[in-house]
Amino acid sequence: MKNMIRLSYVAVAIAAMIASCKPKEKIPTGEKEVVVPCSGPDYFTNNKVFRANSIGESMDQVTSKKKALTNARNELAQSIQTTVKTVTDNYTNSREMNRKEELEQRFEQLNREVVDQTLQGVRTICEKLVQTKEGNYKTYVAIELSADDLVKQYNERMSKDDRLKIDYDYEKFKKTFDDEMAKKAQGN
Repeated sequence: MKNMIRLSYVAVAIAAMIASCKPKEKIPTGEKEVVVPCSGPDYFTNNKVFRANSIGESMDQVTSKKKALTNARNELAQSIQTTVKTVTDNYTNSREMNRKEELEQRFEQLNREVVDQTLQGVRTICEKLVQTKEGNYKTYVAIELSADDLVKQYNERMSKDDRLKIDYDYEKFKKTFDDEMAKKAQGN
């Protein structure tokens, strides 16, 4: 009987191992997989951080890094602006205020200011420098920005704006923001 139980445990363990093994995707004949440094699922935006990555190439090593960082920051800024625009639309719609249009305009202006200011808090999470066959430098970079830091920046700015302060509900805004970040994380 004990052997039967042990055998059952072994069978369950083997079945679990087999189920967890994914078959490797086959690459079509004549094609070769390209692995890009500082990219892939580990570098996707999730519900805690915004992330972006990019590549910069130049004959000059410093310029290649500057290009990569500039491109990544632009991508990050666009992602933040899109997310905050969605949050703002959802937030103002849920608040049902008489001054909705004015509030949306104030949020848009605030959005631009906060994104410009917040990008100073960006953190580099991956950086790889390679030299091409031609002798150029190529920099791969991935950056991130904390979603909580972004919400804190918004809260500070909204709390200082007398017109926004009247209609602003931090908890409601934070919940709307967290919901949108959760959607982004699921989409990756």
